[in-house]
Amino acid sequence: MKFLCFSDLHRSVDAAERLVELSEQVDMVIGAGDFANRHAGLNDTLSVLKSIEKPAVLVPGNGETFAELRDAAKIWTTATVLHGTGCSLLGIDFWGVGGGIPVTPFGAWSYDFDEEQATKLLADCPTSGVLVVHSPPIDTVDCDSSGRVRGSQSIRECVAEKQPRLVVCGHIHDDWEKRDEIGPSLILNAGPRGVILDVDFD
Repeated sequence: MKFLCFSDLHRSVDAAERLVELSEQVDMVIGAGDFANRHAGLNDTLSVLKSIEKPAVLVPGNGETFAELRDAAKIWTTATVLHGTGCSLLGIDFWGVGGGIPVTPFGAWSYDFDEEQATKLLADCPTSGVLVVHSPPIDTVDCDSSGRVRGSQSIRECVAEKQPRLVVCGHIHDDWEKRDEIGPSLILNAGPRGVILDVDFD
């Protein structure tokens, strides 16, 4: 299965237009959050991305809430927005959890969850599917510019237990497009340019 994965558009129309073009090459599209900036401008990118006809799975970042993304993405008819929920598309099980995990230092505007809350949101993640999260698993693709790891312990524990084939995240801009592995699971910090991955589910 060929996926186009992205994250952290932060209102960039140019990035969204590039993703529309790249989507012609893939079977599915995955968006790992931060379409907006501090809850503003969701429609800037979604009004462009809505022309993607391939099935898409999205989660909110810490810059928009689940409700905000769910409502704004109604214009994108092939997109499914997940947060503590899952779906099955093209025979593949997906689970999604958005927001900043653990709680970020950005203040009250940031849509964040602590590790205990995240554990509950991740609890029903299926095995051997695709996990879409805004925040990376800790000690993977989660180093900021100071070298500090900013990822989530609860997400890492979920990946180790459920062993998804693919984990798509974003959030930590300094590790965009980097990859890592936890056991059999490929971890991708996608970034706004878009990364195409071919993943075998046989």
